[in-house]
Amino acid sequence: MQEDDMLRHPAVAGQFYKGTHEALRKQVDGFIIPVAEQKKAIGIVSPHAGLMYSGAVAGAVYSSIVIPDVIVLIGPNHTGLGAAVSIMAEGEWETPLGTVPIETALASSILSKSPLVRADSLAHLREHSLEVQLPFLQHFKEKFKIVPIQVLDARFETCVALGRAVASAVTDLYQGQGVLLVASSDMSHYERAATAKEKDFKAIRHILNLDPEGLYKTVKMYGITMCGYGPAVAVMTASKALGASKAELVKYMNSGEVSGDYEQVVGYAGVVIV
Repeated sequence: MQEDDMLRHPAVAGQFYKGTHEALRKQVDGFIIPVAEQKKAIGIVSPHAGLMYSGAVAGAVYSSIVIPDVIVLIGPNHTGLGAAVSIMAEGEWETPLGTVPIETALASSILSKSPLVRADSLAHLREHSLEVQLPFLQHFKEKFKIVPIQVLDARFETCVALGRAVASAVTDLYQGQGVLLVASSDMSHYERAATAKEKDFKAIRHILNLDPEGLYKTVKMYGITMCGYGPAVAVMTASKALGASKAELVKYMNSGEVSGDYEQVVGYAGVVIV
């Protein structure tokens, strides 16, 4: 993607999720919980695997919250492209369900708050971790804006600095209200189901306690292959600065519950921070 090509086309449509409007709408509908009570949230943790595997967890999380007008999406950079922390600061993102504009004022404010964060579209070109969140947001809200952030440098200090920059920008522009922070993360990768669950709940405990340092240390200590621990650290840091006081586990499952293979699973957790 060139910097002047400001429409970010889908990278994984037809792979991670259905590739046409009608098929994707139907797919997402199948994961939504219509009777779920919706609450205002400051942040969430939501998975990003193929929807056939993690869609039930993502659907449960998005079904349980009110979707505001602005969403900051923070995900891990799997591709290695781009800067250490990359914001796509202007333009639009496209899915089969339509286009979503970037909230340029908030993106610019975050950029001004931390020298670690760079305006960079290359990191977003082929990365799926944020893209797969959009169909769920588009299901619940016709018009909203996003700030997409990819994290390649997941060191604790970097992610805390990112979280503080996000919280400061949200406070400056929105008085700390009406913005949802999304940490995109899967949990353990390619472990036996029982081992994955044991490791994952060591990490989840710290997310529920809004303890970013505890999460970081636990992931490192136990070798937990949670790909978005850095984004989770950033979102917890920002959420606490914006007044969050508690978190709730909405749903946990693993890929074996879909594939039938419990020897090599990926774990998925959905958490709401309020």
